[in-house]
Amino acid sequence: MSEPAWWQRGAIYQIYPRSFADSNGDGVGDLKGITSRLDHLADLKVEGIWLSPIFTSPMADFGYDVADYCDVDPVFGTLADLDELVAEAHARDIKLILDWVPNHSSNQHPWFLESRSSRENPKRDWYVWRDEPNDWQSVFTACGPAWTLDETTGQYYLHSFMPEQPDLNWDNPEVEAAMHDVIRFWMDRGVDGLRLDAIPRIAKDPLLRDQAGAARAHNEDWDTIHDRLRGIRKVVDEYEDRMIVGEVALQDLHRVVAYLQYGNQLHLAHNFVFIDQDWGAEAYATAIDDFEKLAEDTAWPAWFLANHDKGRPRTRFDHDGLGAQRARAILVMLYALKGTPFIYQGEELGLPDAQIPPDRVVDVDGRDPERAPIPWTSHAPGFGFTTADSAWLPFIDDAATLNVETQAADPQSTLNLTKALARLRITGEQRMLDLGPGIVAWTREDTYLVAVNGTDQTLPLDATGTLVISSDPTTTEASASLKPSEALILRLLR
Repeated sequence: MSEPAWWQRGAIYQIYPRSFADSNGDGVGDLKGITSRLDHLADLKVEGIWLSPIFTSPMADFGYDVADYCDVDPVFGTLADLDELVAEAHARDIKLILDWVPNHSSNQHPWFLESRSSRENPKRDWYVWRDEPNDWQSVFTACGPAWTLDETTGQYYLHSFMPEQPDLNWDNPEVEAAMHDVIRFWMDRGVDGLRLDAIPRIAKDPLLRDQAGAARAHNEDWDTIHDRLRGIRKVVDEYEDRMIVGEVALQDLHRVVAYLQYGNQLHLAHNFVFIDQDWGAEAYATAIDDFEKLAEDTAWPAWFLANHDKGRPRTRFDHDGLGAQRARAILVMLYALKGTPFIYQGEELGLPDAQIPPDRVVDVDGRDPERAPIPWTSHAPGFGFTTADSAWLPFIDDAATLNVETQAADPQSTLNLTKALARLRITGEQRMLDLGPGIVAWTREDTYLVAVNGTDQTLPLDATGTLVISSDPTTTEASASLKPSEALILRLLR
């Protein structure tokens, strides 16, 4: 059996750079800050780190509106700082993945400034223009229609997200070639992989037909997506040992798996069918089992339940006061499943969402709470994140106790649970089990049994073995029951 690729060996850790670590005291995280905290990530034994966008940007969508795909925004540092981060990460056997935004640029990108300058400009067709808008809506509800009238030329341009984020026209071969050159630029600098933001959006109905009454989406996931992914993969495969993971935000698992099959598209896909489930054993068991049956060993799964766009699990699943327990159980589940776990910064600390006063709100789509800065120490006001009097967003209320320094000294902390799971990192084939209502369970290589209680009740556990890890720090040995929202790993008796 061949050795697994690096992206199959362990967790990938998502960093939201504005909120990870601030090195220069301006209240905003940066690249040098990330470099200064790499030992924390090495202690977590992560295989790779994925950075949300660090490209030059007006920051209308905090970096997802790119004004220069081949440079670093000054708020984060310089290209030299990125080179240093790559080198220091590699010295610790950590790979680096950049968040690439292929669907849209900033309206301040030179390409768009040319495109909007006149209908005759050579780059006019690099974006999507129309005399009359269709009925497509922005992903961001607050932005309304996905079209904005440009007074200069009297036509509407398409923006799947904010008006400041015009969609590139991937039906134009020149656009595709230019974006392939962007990939080469970063691969040449030693970047190990790319996370492809909103990737289904690069393939739309070329006729731009209305969505109302249609049986399928016209604004994303058109059949041309697979040729475009194969083109991207071909460029990536010019380089050794590189990886691409896609944000495949589709609710059809067949379509998600289609982005992974045949070995010439994505290596990994973020599975939104999984993350969008309510807390519950049956929903997770179905999502896990369905992926395995559809993939049939042709695709490697990636599992995540948190990112920069979703409320943190501790808050999202706290409908009955068990959010803290569930945040810990989720870590056990992610690390024990066959596949690659993606861990969002602060998830290893069990952080909740931050409380954002109305006068501190900055995001158009309500995503500030999960983007609050990481607390590294117990010392207010900057909690080791910054030396400034305040950060760009408020800290969580419990920063003085849920920080890295305090949790590192507590053997029962969520941080030390995560480290134990990373050290264990079980492998082998997976087989789903039926241990009764309310429990999702599986074995790995017939050596380990994993069981997760998806309820707020104590449930009987019909399994025997030696306790390896429990999400509940008060569980010290195997028993015949699972505590509410507890997840555990047993070594099976042979």
